Amino acid sequence: MSRRRFPLLGYPAYLRFWSADAVSMVGSAVTALALQTVASLTLGASNTELGLLQSARWLPYLLFGLIVGVYVDRRRRQPLLIGTDFARALVLLLIPIAAELDLLSLPLLLVIVFGFGALSLVYDAAHQSFPPSLVPAPLLTSAYARLEQSSAVAQTGGPVLAGALVKLLGGPLAILIDAASYLVSGILLATVRPLQPEVAPGTDQPRNLRREIREGLSWVYRNSTLGPLALTSHLWFFFQGAFTAVYVNYVLKTLDLSAFLFGVTYAFSGVGSVVGATASGWVGRRLGVGPAIIAAGWLTPIAYLLIPLAGGDTTGLVLLCAGQFLFGLSIGIDSPIEMGYRQSITPSALLGRMNATMRSVNRAAIVIGAPVGGLVADFFGPHWALWFVVVGMAVKSVLLQRSEFRHARLPDEDLEVKT
Repeated sequence: MSRRRFPLLGYPAYLRFWSADAVSMVGSAVTALALQTVASLTLGASNTELGLLQSARWLPYLLFGLIVGVYVDRRRRQPLLIGTDFARALVLLLIPIAAELDLLSLPLLLVIVFGFGALSLVYDAAHQSFPPSLVPAPLLTSAYARLEQSSAVAQTGGPVLAGALVKLLGGPLAILIDAASYLVSGILLATVRPLQPEVAPGTDQPRNLRREIREGLSWVYRNSTLGPLALTSHLWFFFQGAFTAVYVNYVLKTLDLSAFLFGVTYAFSGVGSVVGATASGWVGRRLGVGPAIIAAGWLTPIAYLLIPLAGGDTTGLVLLCAGQFLFGLSIGIDSPIEMGYRQSITPSALLGRMNATMRSVNRAAIVIGAPVGGLVADFFGPHWALWFVVVGMAVKSVLLQRSEFRHARLPDEDLEVKT
């Protein structure tokens, strides 16, 4: 009965992958906040410097993303996932070691974060392309929804845990939690046994790097529905990068809230993600892929309207938490539907390149958007920078709503309509 109601329980390989992902996500949620507090409070970073820290994290996606997509399509994904997990654990250990030796500085932190980002690039491209070898195609949307739910739970508890750890241990030592999580994740991933071969057919044939990159780009940007989705996603990541660069100092310095309360506001994003991911399947079936993603996208500018209205009092904290909740709700609904759609319409031989192309350009948008947001905040003030983000997110939503993507459907939805 339980397997009939929860069919993913019948796929132990996916369950182990899901467990590994959940462990890793908890550690990542801790590090995301710990790095920002280390840069802001320990190293005294400005808004622009916080933007540069964000850029360093995602710069490898801009520099190497398309090549990595080709590389992932030529290799088994499981060894890549295991190797990058172990390597990321070692890289993160450098932060508490440098702090203990009194060598931690913003330039060193930028270098470490860049290396971490390069490893994460390989992991992410392989990670998004791995579930199709673990579950049948009809279960992909559910599989990605469960991953989004565990991510949302991590985002709920992780920031609060991070705020407490930063207060008790300091930011550098809090990052040890993430390093340990990657070790556990790598060990769990080593026990996964995929249902089917991971390498796309024809990988034993001569390959041409330039042609394969063109194939990936062509598939993403010439597709009538995937193209508009990709382009507006790039805009979303640009303005999200700008927001993240501003939000840290806005909460910690402008509003003068503690690191713990900063973590609490982020935790409400996780709560919203849990609710959204739980409802995403129903919303997708009720509205269809295109309308569901468009509707979820409109929640972000609405959410961010609340942030510049917040002050440093209790009412302000409530507004921050409400805004983060609506933002998380948007992500929770959108991500599983979008990932299921992208994976379902993309041929197996192009999965790595499709995912790497979209992730690479999305992260490249953060590389540009984060310093821009920081500069706007430093020159015109954080409130102007936050309103800049609100307007940008609204423009992105209008463009997607007016595109062909509003007609996007899953292949099985088309079949249902015909029958």
